[in-house]
Amino acid sequence: MKMRNLVSNIIQQVRRNGDKALLGFTKKFDKVSLTKKSLRIPVSRMRAALARLEKNERTAIEACARRVYEFHWEEKKRLPQSWTTQKNGIRFGQVYQPVDAVGIYVPGGRFSYPSTVLMSAIPAKLAGVNRRVVVTPPGRLTDSILAAAAISGVSELYQVGGPAAVAALAIGTKTIPKVDLIVGPGNALVTEAKRQLFGEVGIDLLAGPSELVVVADESAEPTWVASDMAAQAEHDPDAKSFLITTHGPLIRKVRQILPKKLLRQCYFFKESKIKNAIKRANDIAGEHVEIILKRPQECLDTLKNGGAFFINGWSPAVMGDYWAGPSHVLPTGRSAKFASGLSVLTFLKRSSLINLSSMAFKKGWKSARKMAEMEGLNLHADSLRIRINREI
Repeated sequence: MKMRNLVSNIIQQVRRNGDKALLGFTKKFDKVSLTKKSLRIPVSRMRAALARLEKNERTAIEACARRVYEFHWEEKKRLPQSWTTQKNGIRFGQVYQPVDAVGIYVPGGRFSYPSTVLMSAIPAKLAGVNRRVVVTPPGRLTDSILAAAAISGVSELYQVGGPAAVAALAIGTKTIPKVDLIVGPGNALVTEAKRQLFGEVGIDLLAGPSELVVVADESAEPTWVASDMAAQAEHDPDAKSFLITTHGPLIRKVRQILPKKLLRQCYFFKESKIKNAIKRANDIAGEHVEIILKRPQECLDTLKNGGAFFINGWSPAVMGDYWAGPSHVLPTGRSAKFASGLSVLTFLKRSSLINLSSMAFKKGWKSARKMAEMEGLNLHADSLRIRINREI
């Protein structure tokens, strides 16, 4: 309740005071004094940061960007297309169109995340989104983030973070025009702001702490499993890693390898059969699910819930964080049971298309009128009847 009230107060202040509130919260929470003019980072500064990068850093970002682009380009080619069909004077169909403007939240805090820029802005650009707006706290505005923004084709970048940044994107200020959709991960306060503003603006998902589920048998290398679990725990003190295995000794070995300070974030389950391990994994519905089995293909049909599936020991979740291609913005907190990760599809909206000839209208109007009358909506019925009366 305390967090909810805090976020609500921040949103209301941004709603009332706009840029003034943003500057005040940036000074209060980030300890950075900005002006309205310095809130926005010009594209020239993004390009300059790209030029300044060490060669190996630029090579890494560009290589990861290519993989993200290639994957989502392949996705785009396979997405549903706008369509229409005609029969008996009725033309109907569906139209897919991108949202006009998207806000991308890039977290600050303990780490810097240029990868989140790539994983969010590139799919948005491929979808055809006109304005691709990044917000990120000023304390972690590194050259790598600016360079990733340049490579990804970000239209606007503002150095503001937290619930105030989310509110600015949703409501709009003089400096930051409002957007139609907000995507990207953030801390609990950012997620709460997205929750409160949903409806006024679209959101991708309500992201929580990172998760990893490893389903493994005796073929798994204990040091690899332990390293993957530790990597996930590194994100956040509330991040969780799960090991589900049919091989008891693997649990013992992994526990011995893991740093003791991370064990409180790790959970271990011994199952008698692989099908039981998969059932438990489906129930957890983790953000990342690694399948390290001798015959992983045998269980793929029963693997139902997870933000992303990583098959075999050479496909660690960390490769998905950076280089594999699919966006790493994924559902958490068991929401993978009903939600999907960010993709090109996230930025598209679907509208139905209805085009009736007069003949088709006359064929169906009586049924529609009777439905309206059954619902007690007489003006609806009149809207139909007036067209017939005109013909008489």
